Amino acid sequence: MRKFALRLCLATASLGMLASCGDLPAGGPNAGQILAGADKEDADFAVYAVTRETLPKFAAWPSRGATPAGGWIPRAKGPSSQIIEAGDMLDLAIWDNGDSSLLTQSGQKVVELKGIRVSPAGEVFLPYVDQVYVAKMSPDRARNTIQAEFSQIIPSAQVQLSHQAGRQSSVDLVSGVTTPGNYVMPDRDFTVLSLIAMGGGIAKDIENPQVRLMRGGKLYAISADRLLKSPSLDTTLRGGDKIYVESDGRYFLSLGATGREAQIPFPHDKVTALDAASLVGGLNDVRANPKSVLILRNYEPSDLRSNETGPSKERVIFALDLTTADGLFSAGEFAVQDRDLVLATQSSLSNTKSIIGLVYDAFGITTRIDRLVK
Repeated sequence: MRKFALRLCLATASLGMLASCGDLPAGGPNAGQILAGADKEDADFAVYAVTRETLPKFAAWPSRGATPAGGWIPRAKGPSSQIIEAGDMLDLAIWDNGDSSLLTQSGQKVVELKGIRVSPAGEVFLPYVDQVYVAKMSPDRARNTIQAEFSQIIPSAQVQLSHQAGRQSSVDLVSGVTTPGNYVMPDRDFTVLSLIAMGGGIAKDIENPQVRLMRGGKLYAISADRLLKSPSLDTTLRGGDKIYVESDGRYFLSLGATGREAQIPFPHDKVTALDAASLVGGLNDVRANPKSVLILRNYEPSDLRSNETGPSKERVIFALDLTTADGLFSAGEFAVQDRDLVLATQSSLSNTKSIIGLVYDAFGITTRIDRLVK
């Protein structure tokens, strides 16, 4: 009993010395270590508290990980029929019941002209008629136009037309779907979602799928979730468009006293600080300090402002207190951005437990640390 008491006294006396040590075993830094020097004039980072009052200001600051320049193209209803374009192929059947004809032989009632390619100028060459412009016409209108031209030299002529779409009447579904490939547009009111459905739908292994449209040398982007929820954004396709679907490339990092230290992909278009805390498995019950959850972010030099319409420094720390109602509500509205670091700081109580555990282990004392610090 005396030996135990002596060990206990020695252990307790050693706590003060260890408490002054700066390099104790820990699962993460405490708030004091991270925020040290923030109040100095020459500090290379700025600290902002996230509250109800500051949320509108932060929401107006520049964002990171934005969609590609060009945004997205809203839906514009197109013709419900196919449109003839340069490069398309036409097959013609010309009927003539006259006794004598420029096209048919004796006893022949129909002549077929197959594989007529529409020229880059949008024209087709027809015997005895010369060039006829048919581009940007529906097949029915082109048939009427061609028949009108033949009627001037063969009054009894009747024309049948078959249209085979070329590259300018098709679109490419590049990747991110079950069946990628080149698809002929059935009409000119063919939309992005219709094309994705034709390709078998979005692949199951894509997380928070993002739809990309390449048109005229520009790249447009939108999330599949937003596209599905907004019919007015289901863009009408044009010949030559390219569509691909990819996973959301944004992520944030989680470190410190969280349930999971990892690179966390964005599962939704918007991830709040409260969402982030849930995605990392919450805060550690034993080690975390919920009064000081920090989000570290790097801004570009061009984002800096001196009038609070932007950050004052490139390196910014946003501080959240999850022990108050305002802190929790604000965390539910504060948006985490691409490549942010979400850091759950270590509680000072956790350091105390580490000190007691080290000393008591050194002196061979077996006890429950939790009971001593409560």
